[in-house]
Amino acid sequence: MAKIYFISFIFLITISNSIPKTQSFVQTISPATLGLHKPQKLSHLRFYFHDIIGGKNQTAFRVASSPSTNNSPTGFGSVVIMDDPLTVSPESNSEIVGRAQGIYASASQSELGFLMVLNFAFIRGNYNGSSLSVLGRNTVVSAVREMPVVGGSGLFRFATGYAKASTHSSTELEAVVEYNVYVFHY
Repeated sequence: MAKIYFISFIFLITISNSIPKTQSFVQTISPATLGLHKPQKLSHLRFYFHDIIGGKNQTAFRVASSPSTNNSPTGFGSVVIMDDPLTVSPESNSEIVGRAQGIYASASQSELGFLMVLNFAFIRGNYNGSSLSVLGRNTVVSAVREMPVVGGSGLFRFATGYAKASTHSSTELEAVVEYNVYVFHY
């Protein structure tokens, strides 16, 4: 009889060790617990980005470059960090609705093309404290550039979509870029 108990005991231990364990840091939840039972909305945002690379109100600074950056017609290898105002209209004194905060890097040796990693952090109205995250390629000399919206926070949680950028005006020290952003969110 003891032998049967012993074999049963070994059998149970073997089976319990072969059953996959759930990870303590992962659990499946219902999307409704995060408000995802509501229908998605599609929002269109239009604003102007003011990238000022010099002067007393500079908003973008080169923080890194490769030794060959100065010899490259595209500035290949340079990295710029920015905290640019987002405004309602192209004039620099128009209402600020947020900031474009992030990094862009010259990532092409053959054309002026940036890798953009940025957050549109909004500060007005219902969107105060919400943000959209963009990660993509920006070929600056193209009339219209399209970059993916890869996420968001606040009212833009679970956001997906795209941003279309077109240069409104450009001088030696400042570029004003119109952004039309289309995002699905809950």
